[in-house]
Amino acid sequence: MIQTISIQVSPKIASNDFLLKKSIAEQLRIQMTDVHEYRITKRSIDARSRNIKVNLSVMVAAGNDSLLPKEHLVFDKKDVSLCPEVHIVGAGPAGLFAALRLIELNLKPIVIEQGKNVSERKKDIARLNLNQGCNPLSNYCFGEGGAGTFSDGKLYTRSKKKGDNRRVFELFVIHGAKSSILVDAHPHLGSDKLPDIIANMRKTIIECGGEVHFDKQVTDFEFSGNKLNKLICGNDYFSVENVILAMGHSARPLYYALHRAGIELESKACAMGVRVEHPQEMINKIQYHGNVLKELPAASYSLVHQVEGRGVYSFCMCPGGIIVPSMTAENQTVVNGMSNSRRNSPFANSGMVVELQVQDFADFKEHNELAGLKFQEYFETLAFQNGGQNQVAPAQRISDFVRNRISGDLSETSYLPGLVSSPMHFWMPEIISKRLQEGLKFFDRQMHGFASSEGKIVGVESRSSSPVRIPRDSERLSHIRISNLYPCGEGAGYAGGIVSSAIDGMNCAEAIAQKNKI
Repeated sequence: MIQTISIQVSPKIASNDFLLKKSIAEQLRIQMTDVHEYRITKRSIDARSRNIKVNLSVMVAAGNDSLLPKEHLVFDKKDVSLCPEVHIVGAGPAGLFAALRLIELNLKPIVIEQGKNVSERKKDIARLNLNQGCNPLSNYCFGEGGAGTFSDGKLYTRSKKKGDNRRVFELFVIHGAKSSILVDAHPHLGSDKLPDIIANMRKTIIECGGEVHFDKQVTDFEFSGNKLNKLICGNDYFSVENVILAMGHSARPLYYALHRAGIELESKACAMGVRVEHPQEMINKIQYHGNVLKELPAASYSLVHQVEGRGVYSFCMCPGGIIVPSMTAENQTVVNGMSNSRRNSPFANSGMVVELQVQDFADFKEHNELAGLKFQEYFETLAFQNGGQNQVAPAQRISDFVRNRISGDLSETSYLPGLVSSPMHFWMPEIISKRLQEGLKFFDRQMHGFASSEGKIVGVESRSSSPVRIPRDSERLSHIRISNLYPCGEGAGYAGGIVSSAIDGMNCAEAIAQKNKI
């Protein structure tokens, strides 16, 4: 007989085949020898009490029955070299998954990326980490794979409201990710694994007759009425029929180019704040109630609180991770977080951000729909002016920040360019700093020690989402006026993370195929 059961076991049992098989047999009230085969289909950790449990959904074959072979995931490679072309601006998750879906729909993707391929991009990131300057077109935000390539690779979105998230996971596995991401409640790929996965996706696109062009920054547009005819890339151009605009949330030069071209934009809510960093051992002790078990992964957290009508919340939590410099130009300081697949750094970090509404950008209202973008630039410039040389970031012990005190020294950090003590409570805009202080005090009551001197804030986390939206028709997914332009992903204001961006890219590909009745 084949059946699926839910079982709750200790971390030790969950990690041991013999013990788990024994527990399965006990729950089914059969002999252990009668458990012919089992397969875990879902897995999550319940650490709400000191008695930590692992929740498993298990497909079991008892007696003489056998489970069906695991589904062999494949991508149907077909030659689309002579098929109708669709140009994609941006090689992040939205752009790459749009390209893969276009191939499935018998359309030829032509990907245009302003940055470098992932191998060359690593060299510029290494220089950035060594405090040797920022390449504005090749950094943690720009280049093959987009910002997600070097940002942990968390795949936490499970909502199916916007599309088939299962297919996103499958495509990752097909291109080199571990199959465990199909099972885990909170899967992640790891920044050490993502570059190879992204390169494999590019290989698939090219093998199928698609094109990928690097070092091609879109600087202008040519129109005929309400149709986009050309993408101008400096002294070069691409003639286009349909364009998926999969720009990332940090592509400021492209926002300005769109604005100059008269393409409608909107200011939107976003979130900005800081990175918080603690010793991972401290977070483990808090979250696992003092348990130290080798079977448990590096602990994470998710925190949220309302302060004066605005949400204060943790974002992009990286257990066993490091803080990285994420600026895209000189004279600005921006940080983000990442983790490798093993999550074995001695530090834990997370974005800690404050929700900002359009009315919060009132001091920049003369910039109209770009007011939020100007506020973001102002915030990052403040961080640069109050930090150190080049990529050295401003920082403050959390205990000092919440009490408006200057930190005499700073604890060790994972941030390679280095930190400098800075009175962040003094120079950050009050709409952010005051709410952060209250939020951190509240979180300290939830996680005792969170706002102690062991933790620090590092400035600033300002790219959690785009402050600009490119409006589109809700059904056709094309721009509200430019009929063959399809804004998508985080940069267009329609996604928030790798999975949702990938789904949005695939949805835009399907919309183009539907329009052309492919």
